[in-house]
Amino acid sequence: MKTFSKITIAISIIVGLCSILALLKNTKGNDILEFATTNSIISNLVPANIITAITTAPTSEENNNKNNLNTPSSPTMSAAAAANTTTKLLPRLIRQTFLAAEQAEGAGARVRRSIGTPKLRNFSPFLMLDHFSVAPGAGFPDHPHRGQETITYLMDGAMDHEDFAGNRGRLGPGDLQFMTAGRGIVHAEMPVAREDGKPNVGLQLWVDLPERLKACEPRYRDLKAEEVPVVEVDGGRVRVKVISGQSHGVDSVKDLAYTPVWLLDVEVKPGGSIVQPLPEGWNAFAYTLEGEVLIGEAGNQRTVGAYHNVVFEGEGQAVYAAVDEGAEKSARFVIIAGTPLDQKVVQYGPFVLTSQEEVYKAFMDYQTHSNGFERADGWESEIGKRGH
Repeated sequence: MKTFSKITIAISIIVGLCSILALLKNTKGNDILEFATTNSIISNLVPANIITAITTAPTSEENNNKNNLNTPSSPTMSAAAAANTTTKLLPRLIRQTFLAAEQAEGAGARVRRSIGTPKLRNFSPFLMLDHFSVAPGAGFPDHPHRGQETITYLMDGAMDHEDFAGNRGRLGPGDLQFMTAGRGIVHAEMPVAREDGKPNVGLQLWVDLPERLKACEPRYRDLKAEEVPVVEVDGGRVRVKVISGQSHGVDSVKDLAYTPVWLLDVEVKPGGSIVQPLPEGWNAFAYTLEGEVLIGEAGNQRTVGAYHNVVFEGEGQAVYAAVDEGAEKSARFVIIAGTPLDQKVVQYGPFVLTSQEEVYKAFMDYQTHSNGFERADGWESEIGKRGH
């Protein structure tokens, strides 16, 4: 009853103030000052919880959005609404952080694997994350996939790809490829020789497919560096490449993967900071590429160096990150989030299904060139011969 009385009083006060403003409508004066003064009166007389409710009330457009949240991208709208409120966003706390140790992979390639290891076997929908370094003569020659999607983000150098369906292309610095293996694909990914002799460096993320889509037809989605929108915040001290998802009102290119995933490439200069909202309920992590970044709110921060995976708790609305004013250089890291899939993961090498029987069948189909692998019969990539 007390709360109802306060609300009744508050409404009466607001109605009275609106009447006063109506009388002053034709009076000359400083309209901005009058508005500010009126808000000050409301702030002093109306309970704080009612002010918060008024401030964060959804617009008619947001209400319409809430009525159309049947698409996988609906959490994007939720994060946008959270970013536009005056309420402080609840931080994502760190569940664990660990160094991604370097190891050999493919034909002479070196990778730092941070998902898909005993420390983090899988983190739905994420199956694997490799930070790769591939020199000419090394690479990933002909190999199959079934049941997952891969996202390849090239940061330095160039990589060629080719598959048994005749698809081929080249990724340059900043380019991405979203590949859906679906029911089956065989392809090769090989580095391009560089005049300076340096290796080709990038990230490859494996994302699980919903069980109902594991038998879909394979497909590609390429994204060139110049197509990736960029937003700068904190006076230019923070730069975000919005590869997939949303950051500070900037949306990415849509429909790049079947499983909804956000991928943000963040660079923070010394003294800079960012609060990056994320869809609530999604699993999220950050992988550090360069420098040292402070993760967490001021007063509760953890310093994280390069090549570490930072796994966040499921609760919370945003990732808080900053770089110390006295740091020698900027920090660069990716923030990745995705919707968890409520399904079993049975993985053996490049085959990711939901039961041991399905994995066994994938091996048989690959060996017999059937049920999605028909085009593998007698096929050999041209770029895969570079590693021979």
